Amino acid sequence: MLKEGLSGTSRTVVSDGNTAAAAGSGDMPVFSTPAMAALMENAAMNAVAHLLPEGSTTVGTRLEIDHIKASAVGAEITATAVLTAIEGRKLTFNVGARDSGGMIGEGVHVRFVVERERFMSKL
Repeated sequence: MLKEGLSGTSRTVVSDGNTAAAAGSGDMPVFSTPAMAALMENAAMNAVAHLLPEGSTTVGTRLEIDHIKASAVGAEITATAVLTAIEGRKLTFNVGARDSGGMIGEGVHVRFVVERERFMSKL
């Protein structure tokens, strides 16, 4: 059963492939904002995936984040998501990301619970 307070995490190591230069979101060899956003979304997905009905998943619909500190190649990044509100199928999470030096990003992420087949049939 879904309940407020559920949390999930996701980890990665900054590599040449997830830098701003590689993503095209900048030209520096630092952890990209798009990679941080994806890591945060993955943490939120992980927080609830094991509790969803068979055939269901969640899809992200909103992500409002601040990327507050750069992380160098080789840094380990951990994103955490905490479920803060449930409104029917709408799930709201507080998300954050850290490296060994502390917080590098934070924000709010919204996901909706959907039935996989029904969702895909609408595309």
